[in-house]
Amino acid sequence: MTGQQTHYFYALELPGETKEILEGTIHNLQSKLPFKTWVHPQDLHITLAFLGNAPEAKIQAANEVIELALNKTTAFKMEIDHLGIFGRKDSPRIFWGGLKKSKELNEIRDTVFSACMTAGFALETRPFSPHITIARKWVGEEVFTSDLLEAMNPFKKELTFHAERVVLYKTHLGKSPKYEPITLFPLAMQE
Repeated sequence: MTGQQTHYFYALELPGETKEILEGTIHNLQSKLPFKTWVHPQDLHITLAFLGNAPEAKIQAANEVIELALNKTTAFKMEIDHLGIFGRKDSPRIFWGGLKKSKELNEIRDTVFSACMTAGFALETRPFSPHITIARKWVGEEVFTSDLLEAMNPFKKELTFHAERVVLYKTHLGKSPKYEPITLFPLAMQE
């Protein structure tokens, strides 16, 4: 496919076993909710900074700052506990799993975001809304209603995992899974 640019983004990686649990969750939701595309379990992540099409030198500069900044950051616990949507309330563009508020996640996001700014990236300035995209584009005959979020919530007993690394991903459009991990930034293990 010509003309398609490669995009890069930094994200908090979900551990393999969490992706496996979410694969079952997604499979379950898929049979009940008509969204056009469902995210491949390997592609599940929490975006920290979207770079778009980026020159190698800028990525290298951001990587160096991030590596330095994260080497004292320890792994931390995260909880997925609700569902949410972005876009029109009756026909959402993005369907996602939401996370319990986390000071550690916000700090890591700020670190990654400011490293990217320092490296010269112009980033989206919308407020950080941590989420794990599960599906895209509502295609249901009926309108989507917000009570579905509560009724279908598979995280009533929250799903807990340890955030252990930040990853720079490269996007391969038209492939599945479509995100390739390029650089890994492991967080320090707790004592």
